[in-house]
Amino acid sequence: MSEFEHGDTSEFARRVSENQARLTAKPRAAYDFIVCGAGASGSVVARRLAENPDVHVLLIEAGGSDEVETVLDPSQWPLNLGSERDWGFQATPNPHLDGRTLPMSMGKGLGGGSSINVMVWARGHRSDWDFIAAETGDPAWGYESVLDIYRRIENWQGVPDPHYRGTSGPVWVQPARDPSPIALAMLDAAEEIGIPRFAHPNGAMMEGAGGAAVADMLVRDGRRNSLFRAYVRPWMDRPNLTVLTGTIVRRVIFEGRRAVGVEILRDGRISTVRATEVILSLGAMHTPKVLMYSGIGDRSELSRFGIPVVQHLPGVGRNLQDHVAFCCIWEYREPIAARNTGNEATLYWKTRPQLEAPDLLFCQVEFPVPSERTAARGVPAHGWTMFAGLARPASRGRLRLTGADPLSEIEIDANMMSEPADMESALACIALCRELGSAKAFQPLVTGEALPGPLKGEAMKQFVRESAVTYWHQSCTAKMGRDDMSVVDASLKVYGVEGLRVADASIMPRVATGNTQAPCAVIGERAAQLITQTHRI
Repeated sequence: MSEFEHGDTSEFARRVSENQARLTAKPRAAYDFIVCGAGASGSVVARRLAENPDVHVLLIEAGGSDEVETVLDPSQWPLNLGSERDWGFQATPNPHLDGRTLPMSMGKGLGGGSSINVMVWARGHRSDWDFIAAETGDPAWGYESVLDIYRRIENWQGVPDPHYRGTSGPVWVQPARDPSPIALAMLDAAEEIGIPRFAHPNGAMMEGAGGAAVADMLVRDGRRNSLFRAYVRPWMDRPNLTVLTGTIVRRVIFEGRRAVGVEILRDGRISTVRATEVILSLGAMHTPKVLMYSGIGDRSELSRFGIPVVQHLPGVGRNLQDHVAFCCIWEYREPIAARNTGNEATLYWKTRPQLEAPDLLFCQVEFPVPSERTAARGVPAHGWTMFAGLARPASRGRLRLTGADPLSEIEIDANMMSEPADMESALACIALCRELGSAKAFQPLVTGEALPGPLKGEAMKQFVRESAVTYWHQSCTAKMGRDDMSVVDASLKVYGVEGLRVADASIMPRVATGNTQAPCAVIGERAAQLITQTHRI
């Protein structure tokens, strides 16, 4: 039952407030489970574990409440970027992007990224999940098993499709309501150039070559319905779920090789809380950071700052991946107001027919989105953007510590576009953007292309370097697998220690084909299944 289904939401809100005030005024010294991070995965894990009334769960979040209009109003999502609800990460200067330093926003607050993102629900491609199953040797991570999870957790509001969509789960998913004519024009343009159109993007479309569709989003009754809102909020009046905001997880505490709790910073005081098991769901930046400060990581990296080694795992902080996008912009003939989230149509396609899955990701944005460099090239006051990028980037980045104090900043070497293959894919991506944008379907609505224009050779490569921005899909820094660079096994347990799991985007061996919010929900569901099986609860 969600808060929308309570007969008196004000009464429910009162119960939540009183219950959480009581639970957080004097937290317990020990819990059955501590979930670190109330984002897209941690929210799922905490709720599922707390469904057992005999289990005491502590959900720790560094940020604050999501009761903010810029969070709850879907159209205001851009205002969260760079705000106190954004960790404000900055990558190091990238020589492959002309030395540019890219901001890498990540959510800070209840809901994490699902409270500041564009609310797109994209499950990933069949091949993403089958790849994880192959990497881990566990078929439970394969597409057919994951499809069962998606059906179970969705409350789908679109055209019935029982093979692919569920209708009784906690996650309210709906197609963009009354989409803009510019979004519908993109779907028509796709068909013009031979890209098939689908009723929704989370079924057959992502089992083959790709296609185009109206985007699915987590918006309910005109309000953002984040994964925190879907999972945790309805459970916050229960006595066994404590949600502690404004609290930094400094490190995991070990006795021998067993995790027994966490060290936290709250209200300026450092303290420890014990647990039977600790689950890190802090995201692709902070999960590896906390692992390293806990003594889990590359021995040489830890020794730089005198951190005692609990377990040498050289893959911690490596393999950083993100979707990089190149923003092509067209000018409207007459201003067209953005609707919904301003991002209502999506498209996936291949640079080469022989690929197993789409390697290009397109989200149409109904206003101009230049980079800080391309803004200087001239941007129309009114127009739309093809936020188009690489769904399967070849480049890999790395995280490093910068000091002995767990509050020290993390160094982010995103290393985007370092692999030559990514430049070739980027050029193909922009060529497809321009072909779409010049289709007849757009002619009644736009005067023409503003960026990049008909550049050739090195000039177009320079546009790639200047226009590149992140999709905010940072992932893969504590990957699941069986090789020497893997950090967790198929059950999400950290190698070499007991009582510690990771459940967030950092465990992906490679970034999903599409937005990462929905795969993070699946990771949370799988984590909860595995934990309940282990502890027989």
